[in-house]
Amino acid sequence: MRSLLFVPGDSDKKLDKGLASDADALIIDLEDSVSADRKAAARDTARNVLQTARRDGCKLLVRVNALDTGLTDDDLDAVVPGRPDAIMLPKSAGGVSVTHLHAKLSAREAIAGLPDGAIGIVALATETAASLFTTGTYPGSSPRLAALTWGAEDLSAELGAETNRDDNGGFLDPYRLARTLCLAGAAAAGVPAIDTVYVDFRNDAGLRRECEDARRDGFTAKMAIHPGQVAIINEVFTPTPEAIAHAQSIVAAFEAQPDAGVVGIGGKMYDRPHLLRAKVLLAKAGKTR
Repeated sequence: MRSLLFVPGDSDKKLDKGLASDADALIIDLEDSVSADRKAAARDTARNVLQTARRDGCKLLVRVNALDTGLTDDDLDAVVPGRPDAIMLPKSAGGVSVTHLHAKLSAREAIAGLPDGAIGIVALATETAASLFTTGTYPGSSPRLAALTWGAEDLSAELGAETNRDDNGGFLDPYRLARTLCLAGAAAAGVPAIDTVYVDFRNDAGLRRECEDARRDGFTAKMAIHPGQVAIINEVFTPTPEAIAHAQSIVAAFEAQPDAGVVGIGGKMYDRPHLLRAKVLLAKAGKTR
């Protein structure tokens, strides 16, 4: 996945637009974008989309309400029979939250006649102050864990901040820390890291810059809040022909010298970490070498 588009779960019109977009995944939202009096309707709409939509390679995720709201069980009861590809867990408190959700999903998969583990989990790992201290607890929490992502909006509200970005649009220090902890937590757990949303959705230059920074640092995808952001996200997170060719040259050089710790290509030296990065890039591009 490169692009994951948030869509309010109570809007048929926006869900239709999302399904018509080129997003690699839709996140059907039952949480922040749905008012309290619309939660039940959103569950019904989400279940209908899961059961009837032609996915055509587009994954369907559902962001449920947080575990401490008392709403999660009703959300899962509604959407699990539709077999979403994954549940997005907001305000995760670390590995213990993922383990908790894992148990809830296992029970409902059994009731729905689905294979155990059919539904993955994507955890929003940095939305509370306390969660910043638990990003290293995800390894071993559940085989369902498919990715970690992070958020700045809820975190800034909890911190009492006036804003989470500077005058140039870059994240301020508390949120750069949250971003880094998510990236490290995902690497420790052996799952992809997904970058957070860019809320200034008409600022294409700012979005592109943030996508490029995220890709450079190790994020593999980015969430979107508007269909107009999807094309840029997909472009930036798709390896270029030049990057693929360079990665292939590194892999080929090590295959030619399997006992070498370092190889030389074009006057530069490459070691085993470069080989690992090259293989990761080729995997993203769907290339074997």
